[in-house]
Amino acid sequence: MNVSSSSMTVPAWRWALLQTRRDLRASSMRFLLLAVVLAVAALTAVGFFADRIERGLTRDAAQLLAADAVVVADQPIPESLKTEAAAKGLRVAETAVFASMARAPDEQGGEARLVSLKAVSPNYPLRGQMTLGSMGADGIVHPGGKAPAGGPPAGQAWVEPGLLLALSLKVGDELWLGEARFRVGAVIVSEPERGGGFVAFSPRVMVRAADLPRTQLVQPASRITYRLQAAGPSRKGDADTTRVAPLPGDGSQQVQQFVEVARKMSEAQRGLRVETLDTGRPEMRATLDRAGLFLRLVALLAALLSAVAVAMVSRDFAQRRLDDCALLRVLGVPQHVMAWAYGFQFALVGLMASVLGLLLGWLFHLVFVALLSDLVGVSLPAAGWQPIVLGLSVGVLLTLGFGLPPVLQLTQVPPLRVLRRELGQLRPMSGAVWALGGGAMLALLMMVARDAKMGSIALGGFVGAVLVFALLGTVAVAALRMLADRLVGQMPTWWTLGTRQLTAQPIQTVVQVCALSVGLLALMLLILIRTDLVASWRSATPPDAPNRFVINIQPDQVEAFQADLRQAGVKQFDWYPMVRGRLVAINGKAVRMQDYAEDRAQRLVDREFNLSFAAQSPAYNPVVSGRYVKDEADAFSVEEGLAKTLGLKLGDRLRFDMAGVLQEGRITSLRKVDWSSMRVNFFVMAPKADMPQWPVTYITAFKMPPQARLDRTLVQRYPNVTVIDVSATLAQIQSVLGQVITAVEFLFVFTLATGLIVLMAGLMTSRERRAREWAVLRAMGARQRLLSTVQNVELLSLGALAGAMSAAAALGIGWGLATKVFEFEWQAPLWWPLFGALIGALLAWSAGWWSLRGVVSRPVALTLRQAE
Repeated sequence: MNVSSSSMTVPAWRWALLQTRRDLRASSMRFLLLAVVLAVAALTAVGFFADRIERGLTRDAAQLLAADAVVVADQPIPESLKTEAAAKGLRVAETAVFASMARAPDEQGGEARLVSLKAVSPNYPLRGQMTLGSMGADGIVHPGGKAPAGGPPAGQAWVEPGLLLALSLKVGDELWLGEARFRVGAVIVSEPERGGGFVAFSPRVMVRAADLPRTQLVQPASRITYRLQAAGPSRKGDADTTRVAPLPGDGSQQVQQFVEVARKMSEAQRGLRVETLDTGRPEMRATLDRAGLFLRLVALLAALLSAVAVAMVSRDFAQRRLDDCALLRVLGVPQHVMAWAYGFQFALVGLMASVLGLLLGWLFHLVFVALLSDLVGVSLPAAGWQPIVLGLSVGVLLTLGFGLPPVLQLTQVPPLRVLRRELGQLRPMSGAVWALGGGAMLALLMMVARDAKMGSIALGGFVGAVLVFALLGTVAVAALRMLADRLVGQMPTWWTLGTRQLTAQPIQTVVQVCALSVGLLALMLLILIRTDLVASWRSATPPDAPNRFVINIQPDQVEAFQADLRQAGVKQFDWYPMVRGRLVAINGKAVRMQDYAEDRAQRLVDREFNLSFAAQSPAYNPVVSGRYVKDEADAFSVEEGLAKTLGLKLGDRLRFDMAGVLQEGRITSLRKVDWSSMRVNFFVMAPKADMPQWPVTYITAFKMPPQARLDRTLVQRYPNVTVIDVSATLAQIQSVLGQVITAVEFLFVFTLATGLIVLMAGLMTSRERRAREWAVLRAMGARQRLLSTVQNVELLSLGALAGAMSAAAALGIGWGLATKVFEFEWQAPLWWPLFGALIGALLAWSAGWWSLRGVVSRPVALTLRQAE
């Protein structure tokens, strides 16, 4: 394609290059370039980080399992599965993991700490190797090499370094686990099933499975996770080199056959599930998934704002090029050539912005890795090509999908405009163009969100908000016009001129209000997420909330245990019997996982519940439906959330299996349970003072008195119990969440910058119109100070209206995100629209001061001459 006239022939691509170099000196194109760069940088920063995390998890898949396939159960693994694995020629290993207390000897302080105790069979691990080391007096761990298969020798324990520091021990010292004493043989540097360094909140202690019985820690109510690991022939780098019968290939066919048998058994036996290299261990990724959800939401808002900014700036760009295009038409340039040239130009700008955004995104993703260093404690592999494609696609899609449609109208400018400037004005975009922009936005949102629910809420919320903004803006302009007509001659001159400016061109005023509101909406929404959603996630417990939980208290220890609590100064404590039971039938029908579609429901029916009984419902568990009747026979009180998830209602009959004891009852009440209250709570309770047939242990929760050392006393006197220091665990969890929030706040800078660009772009589009109007008023004798006052009043009014509307819309969208995506309890701050009006007025005034600077002082003659 060539740009032709009587004196020259220029290829369209060269014309596009020349135009791009010239237009980048103008504010419109620079704003467009900056908006796209910020959007691509925000998206690719998150994309690079998420891609490296995903590749790291895939790379370490075998290490996460320490086998080719794993059968997980909350009861000892059936012998038939072990026989099945052996019959297929597979290597097998077993582990048992549960929380318990480790204690230093009395002569070395007697301190205690909650640990994750793991008992392993002689050939653990089947895949990968453990790394052991030693710890110097300065607390620095020195790696010492790979560990042999089978775990520590008899009578020894391998521990993570954090435990030695907490108990003031060193390698070679002794350690109490229940009723057994172990010698610390080595420090664990890395462990396959530990997730390759991903965060865990209790230090690991590993012993041989043969040593576990003498600890006497395994009690009827102990929550133990049993694993049967299966793998084909050993490979290079495996610790276990047990010889098995020769298998065809690499043994993957035998592993798959074993997995199929195990899955069939899991359908028939509750509490049994199968993990493979494909399914991985999703619980180790929960925190990272939630972090990714937050980061994608912030990036999504940045992309939305960028789309609005590009659309507005490109329309201003087209408005400024109307006269140029009319002159080109006079010189004989065909319409299709102009279209090709502008298409090349915007594609080039989109590509330039994408490359710059990719470079910034790569640099900023390194900041994410540094900010989340404690959450991601592994060396991450290099990122793949997908984030690069995403960045390039988003940049070009933003530029062409939102920037090109209004610019293509330039090809329709009539040559006669060089004589009559009222001809060839930009028209509202056609339905086809709106469909192009809408399709581009939908594709963009789905690419960014990777979550249909979040993308739909964001898209629907923003589209609905824009419609509401337009309606309320129209009503506000009409009301202001009526008020101005009634108060003619009664108000100051600056007020009269300001209202006339706003009401003289109502459509442009409404468009400006919508643009300002959309820009402020994302900012308001992010502030809400930061202050309300994240704050509710990390909400602190009440001052008097318990910070210690003790489980596995035996019935014959009740009186002595309570006496020790009172003697230590604990005046109030929760005390309830507890028994583990599995829901086996509802209204006489056997419960099966496949009967439920929701993931949470499947997990609930596949696990064992902690049940309890009490003559009175806990005071902090209000009954919301039915009646909790003291000593009512065959009755159950169910937590309302559980009832909703499983579709239970009053009158339904439930049957539980508690270690072989069957108990059936009717649902007589539903209770509201606040799981964040840090109190002892249960899904199901029986309204009875005593249930002698239930195999119970006891649980208590209390607030540790200041300066008390009760943990040590209880563990020494009652070695079978587990004392859980909730305050320390919560502090560690909140530390990790704090890192996630810091990363979100870092990405917020992108959205803040993009929002300000939208605000300035919305005001910049009216710059020339304002300049002409101010020039006319100055020619009629208006002073510069008066016009400055009018401009400030107009900006403050527009900003306050847009801020109030955007804050109200942010409350609605925030509620949807809180309840449907992040699953937080939402408490809307009703004063938020007032705050939004104040912030909107200040931001609009600041953006207007920058965008419209010099308009009031521009020479009158020059402005009027340009307007002719």
